[in-house]
Amino acid sequence: MASAMILQSNNATPLSFVRGPTLVKSKNYNHILQQARNRSIAFTCKSRNDDDDVDNDGYLLDAPVSAGDGFSFSGGKYSDGPNPADEWFKQGKYMKAHPVYGAGEKAKDPIFGLTMGGSSQASTDVFRWFCVESGNVDKPSVILIHGFPSQAYSYRKVLPLLSKDYHAIAFDWLGFGYSDKPQPKYGFDYTLDEFTSALESVIDELCVKKVSLVVQGYFAPIVVKYASNHQEKLNDLILLNPPLTAKHANLPSTLSIFSNFLLGEIFSQDPLRASDKALTSCGPYKMKEDDAMVYRRPYLTSGSSGFALNAISRAMKKELKNYVEEMRKILMGDDWKVKTSVCWGQRDRWLEFDGVEDFCKAANLRLVELPMAGHHVQEDTGEELGTIIAGLVSRKVRI
Repeated sequence: MASAMILQSNNATPLSFVRGPTLVKSKNYNHILQQARNRSIAFTCKSRNDDDDVDNDGYLLDAPVSAGDGFSFSGGKYSDGPNPADEWFKQGKYMKAHPVYGAGEKAKDPIFGLTMGGSSQASTDVFRWFCVESGNVDKPSVILIHGFPSQAYSYRKVLPLLSKDYHAIAFDWLGFGYSDKPQPKYGFDYTLDEFTSALESVIDELCVKKVSLVVQGYFAPIVVKYASNHQEKLNDLILLNPPLTAKHANLPSTLSIFSNFLLGEIFSQDPLRASDKALTSCGPYKMKEDDAMVYRRPYLTSGSSGFALNAISRAMKKELKNYVEEMRKILMGDDWKVKTSVCWGQRDRWLEFDGVEDFCKAANLRLVELPMAGHHVQEDTGEELGTIIAGLVSRKVRI
């Protein structure tokens, strides 16, 4: 009968698990050490069996609730007041799409092999996807698909502008935001082929009629591959700063670091690297603290977000080149009939503009340039982008 070690805190203070460089002793080391001992948290260690009736089954580091599942960077609670992440969550709902494959075992973290907490366990039958909708369901549907790494929250300024004439929907990919974050090898391995298959399930669940798709960044090749097999279901396809050239097939260092052995597993648990730096290093975007709180929340409350980021980064590093090549062939092919537009933020620090205009001309794609936007166009110029999308998507589309 399996057993596991449980660490229980007798102190109400949230626990922080710091991962970083080795501590260098200073002249005041002994004094600092004594202070730390005086403030130390008492732990109760015990062993439990699998059939024990214990609250929060699966928690192997039983920190206070605000500290997340034991693999959080510094706990998941910002204050006792209203939180922007909670306000965003209230605007959305869960839907179920794409079956869970595997034996249905409890997920374990890939570093220590410990059973993850309840918040880090995905659904056992069909995955849960978080989505936010606006507008009338009887109007033409527009699905807004975020990039890597980001969330549906990135379209918060676009959704209201589309709500008048469209049924606009933004969702979190598996591994991001409030959607399920299955551990690799426990029902979803985050390969690009799996994302393509999962997208089909999501769109079938959201829209039984024709739909227009808007996708940003490195998830664009996945959406194009899906679209190539379902052209009859699409009215329009709008790509926001997609990787269109051969040079774009390599992840920038800010993202590729998450795929590194050990170091990537550590950095992917750091919300400042996983959210703040990933969003602000690729363009002029200046993140407000309220927005940063929303993007950090998944990494602060569950280690599963970091493990998913690590897995996706490794898959992107391995498979993105082939997916970009395939996307180029699809968009250039005679069989491609979907009306396609490219919106390009000219201040993108990850993907250079060189070669984009030539490709759009050769593939007969409409190109819209946004001089003040970076890689995450919807963050830099959300209102302007919403107006552009509304103009690109015809109001006479078939529904």
